[in-house]
Amino acid sequence: MKTNATMAKKAPKKTKEYGMDESKLMELFEDELKDIYWAEKALTKAIPKMIKNATSPDLIEALENHLTETEEQVKKVEQVFETIGKKAVAKKCEAMAGLTKEAEEIMKDTDKGAMRDAGIISAAQKVEHYEIASYGTLRTFAVTLGLENAVGILEEILEEEKGADGKLSEIAESTINVQAAADTDEEE
Repeated sequence: MKTNATMAKKAPKKTKEYGMDESKLMELFEDELKDIYWAEKALTKAIPKMIKNATSPDLIEALENHLTETEEQVKKVEQVFETIGKKAVAKKCEAMAGLTKEAEEIMKDTDKGAMRDAGIISAAQKVEHYEIASYGTLRTFAVTLGLENAVGILEEILEEEKGADGKLSEIAESTINVQAAADTDEEE
């Protein structure tokens, strides 16, 4: 298996095939970093709304833990900006804005209890999958650009996001989805 350092050393200085040299890739890296920075900051406002609407103690605990983790991830993204000598600047992430809006609609449109909890998990996992994709891409860009300090931080956040997604799946599969499946219109 190739190490990050080996991969970075073999990265081409210029890729004519794609018309993108390192400076253009660096610009894209910075742009995507601004995007995920906005997304993480937005989540520090969205997750408390999910906590307020959740009823499962396991889900509430998972969301509270991830809120704390997300607040730390904001700081870690700021560290990535520092490693590249740039000021941390957020750029509105349209994808995250859409995902958080969808989460709000799900919470509004579902009955309190297991059904809403299932909806919250669904919305939260969509967010996690977006973050996993974003951090995976940023990590790969950092490897290509030889940004070893950034690679380490981005890998750490990526693993945290995967862990949060796994915890949500575990909660959904163990109780929430079964309870939500038992809800019927007759019970209302």
